[in-house]
Amino acid sequence: MRIVVPMVIDTLRSVLQFRRIEFNATKRRLQSAASIEDLRRMARRRLPGGVFDYIDGGAEDEVALDRNTRAFRELEFVPRVLRDMGSVDTTGTILGGEVPFPLILAPTGFTRIADPAGELAAARAAERAGLPYSLSTMGTRSVEEVAAVCGGAKWFQVYVWRDRGLLKDMILRAAEAGFEVLCITVDAAMLGRRERDVRRGFTLPPKVGLGTLMEAMIRPSWSLRFAFSEPMSFANVAGNTDIDGTTAVDLAAFMNTQFDPTLSWDDVEWMRSLWDGPVLIKGVQSVADAQIARASGLDGVVLSNHGGRQLDAAPAVIDLVEPVAEKVGGDLDIVCDGGVRRGGDIVKALALGATACMIGRPYLYGLAVAGEQGVDWVIEHLHTSMKRDMALCGASSVAELTPELVHRTR
Repeated sequence: MRIVVPMVIDTLRSVLQFRRIEFNATKRRLQSAASIEDLRRMARRRLPGGVFDYIDGGAEDEVALDRNTRAFRELEFVPRVLRDMGSVDTTGTILGGEVPFPLILAPTGFTRIADPAGELAAARAAERAGLPYSLSTMGTRSVEEVAAVCGGAKWFQVYVWRDRGLLKDMILRAAEAGFEVLCITVDAAMLGRRERDVRRGFTLPPKVGLGTLMEAMIRPSWSLRFAFSEPMSFANVAGNTDIDGTTAVDLAAFMNTQFDPTLSWDDVEWMRSLWDGPVLIKGVQSVADAQIARASGLDGVVLSNHGGRQLDAAPAVIDLVEPVAEKVGGDLDIVCDGGVRRGGDIVKALALGATACMIGRPYLYGLAVAGEQGVDWVIEHLHTSMKRDMALCGASSVAELTPELVHRTR
C-alpha cells in the first residue's frame, strides 16, 4: 500500500493537466471555437434575433443559401501522396498583386450592427493579413474613415444609384481616398425577398420596441455597445440623400427606390470611364455574362449569388467556377464569392479555376463574437486550414491546384 499510493500520485500528476485560466473574455470565447460554424452558433447567442437573421439569412426558402455551402461539401478531393510536403506555399495572385493566400474580405452592408467598430475592424484585420478589404456602398463607415485606418489593398463596391451625380461623387471620393479596385454589384435590380427580415419587421438601423427591449435584457453586451456607440448611417451617402440610414428604414423599400433597375452594360462602361484602375463586376452567374465581361475589357468577375440573398433559385457559386474558367480563365480574374466556410473550400475553388475567394458572413460571425480579434481568428483559421488541406492533397503551391485534385460526388 505504501508503494501503490505514491505510484497513483505520480500517475495522476503525469496525466492531469489543467488549461491556464484565461481572464480575457474575448480570448476565452475564441479558445472555445474550433470552426466558423462554432462562431456562427456563438453569434446567434450573442446577437438579437433580428440582427442575427439579417446577417445569416437568405431569400425566400433559402435554397440558394443552403446550396452555396452544400455544393462545396459535394466535392471531394483526390489526394496525391509521397510528394514531399515539407514546404507548402499558399501565396496567390489577385489582379497581378501577390497575397499570402487568395482571399478577399467581401463588402457587407451595415457592418456595425455586428460590432461598433464594424468596417474599421475588418479593414484593419485584412491589412494585417495582407489581404484586400472591400467596402460596401451601404457600409456604416465612409471611404475616408476606412482609408484613415487601413493602408492595405482596398476595394470599393458600388450599387448603381438612380442619382448618377451621387454615384459619380462616391466613385471619385473612393479613388481620392486611395481605393484601388472598383467592384460593381450587378445582381440587385430589385432586392430579393428576405423572409426572415419580413417576419421580424427588421429595419436598418434596428428599431427599438418591446421585443427589442426584451432581447436587450438577455443580450446586454450587444445592447450596451449598440446604445453607447455613435449613431449609424449609410456613411457614404450621408447628407447627400433624403434617406441615408440615420433613421430606421425598410431595406427592401429603400433599395428599390434608390437603386436603378435599368442598369446595363452601358452604365458599366460609364463607371469604367470614371475609374483609373481595375474594375470588376460582382454578381455574375452565367458563362455568357463572364464572356461579355471579357469582351468589355473588364479586369475580373466575382461569381456570386449575393450570398443567396437575391434570387433563391440561383446556381451554387462553386458550380460556376469551372465552366467560367474554361471560357475566360487567364483573361479575367475569377473570384468565387459564396459558401466558403473552410480552407478546403478555397482549395477546391482554386483547383477548379478560381483566382481567389471572398468571404462575408464568416468574418461577420467573428466580428459579432470577438470584435476585431474575431476577424483575425477567421482569417488565420482559413489560412491554416487551406495550407493543411493543400499538404494532405499533395499540392505544395497554388500552381499545383488543378481540376484533377477534385471529384464531384453528384
